[in-house]
Amino acid sequence: MKKLLLAATLATLSALPVHAADYVIDTQGAHAFVQFKISHLGYSWLYGRFNTFAGDFSYDAADLTASKIQLTIDTNSIDSNHAERDKHLRGSDFLNVAKHPKATFVSTKVVAKAGDNFDLHGKLTLNGVTKEVVIAAEKIGEGQDPWGGYRAGFAGTTSFALKDFGINYDLGPASSTVFMELSVEGIKQ
Repeated sequence: MKKLLLAATLATLSALPVHAADYVIDTQGAHAFVQFKISHLGYSWLYGRFNTFAGDFSYDAADLTASKIQLTIDTNSIDSNHAERDKHLRGSDFLNVAKHPKATFVSTKVVAKAGDNFDLHGKLTLNGVTKEVVIAAEKIGEGQDPWGGYRAGFAGTTSFALKDFGINYDLGPASSTVFMELSVEGIKQ
């Protein structure tokens, strides 16, 4: 009788839906990055990153469409490896960090694609303007870490016109689009 009851209990538990797991993005261990590149006058690429950001996500491997992410970026932490340029980027010509110290991304929809790829739709708020963007993303992997935790990692890219976010400083048509690359590794909570 005990075996029958145990089998019935296990069958019931296995039939219950698996819910999304919650993760905090590992910024303390520097296992996450928010980077960008933009053409400099059409002659070269200018690369940079945001050094300070935080966020979390829910991930459901069984139902990817139930997954979501939110990210907050300290725009003052922009770092293009050039102090004078960073000062200009923080000013009113670009990020206007005195008025808009944070940028945010909040997902609104996940569309599964082939394999571990998906489109992450969401609202990006930058320079006080909110627009819908799509991040082409992929799951990199998930599993136990050496410290007894569980992690999941993702990478994604997107691009947008600076003018769409009220950034109208003219460096020519080759420099009107910024390309973003995000890499997040989350620790399961």
